[in-house]
Amino acid sequence: MREFTGVDRSRARRAQVALYLRVAGMAARGILRKPFFRHSGGPLLIGRRVRITNSSSISHAGRLVLEDGVELQGISQEGIRFGADVSIGQGTAIRPSSYYGGEAGVGLVVGDRSSFATGCFIGCSGRISIGNDVLIGPGVRIYSENHVFTDTETTIKSQGVKRGSVRIGDDCWIGSGTIITSDVTIGTGVVIGAGSVVTRDIPDDSIAVGSPAQVVRSRKQG
Repeated sequence: MREFTGVDRSRARRAQVALYLRVAGMAARGILRKPFFRHSGGPLLIGRRVRITNSSSISHAGRLVLEDGVELQGISQEGIRFGADVSIGQGTAIRPSSYYGGEAGVGLVVGDRSSFATGCFIGCSGRISIGNDVLIGPGVRIYSENHVFTDTETTIKSQGVKRGSVRIGDDCWIGSGTIITSDVTIGTGVVIGAGSVVTRDIPDDSIAVGSPAQVVRSRKQG
């Protein structure tokens, strides 16, 4: 853990002690839950009020941090797989399947050193793949299915859903409040502006903003 900087030494020391105590509690909760994971390949740090279901379908290759209030549902066809040094922010929900039965969702794969900020929702009923070194901002929503609504003679609810997939390449920054819809591929090195709605593929090294998100320039242009 890095030391706090930019404040006087006494305040930094108090903050550091508080951090150590908090991490110790998270580590203790992680030790109790590790045996129930499909594979636990490194430290597991679990905050308060974390809800984990079907952990036998969840694996992580290295350190995994689950902040306070995370909801992590494991039941899925391909499982929930995290790389090393992944962090899931406070109040984030990862949900591949319904809690009330029906066909299980496909699942989620997250690469190394990727992070989710607070309040995200990852609906991985279809396959979602997120690469290495990806920053997911606060309140991002990712959906890999859509409701079917073509028949106007019956209710939308009764027509079910169509599953798709979402792929996010390495080294991306997904800005706060972004929504990513089903059947979208976001390339490597992409920046998505805050509040955007991504409904189509975004090529490598692009900066995209808006609703629907449009490419405004390439990062290679400087």
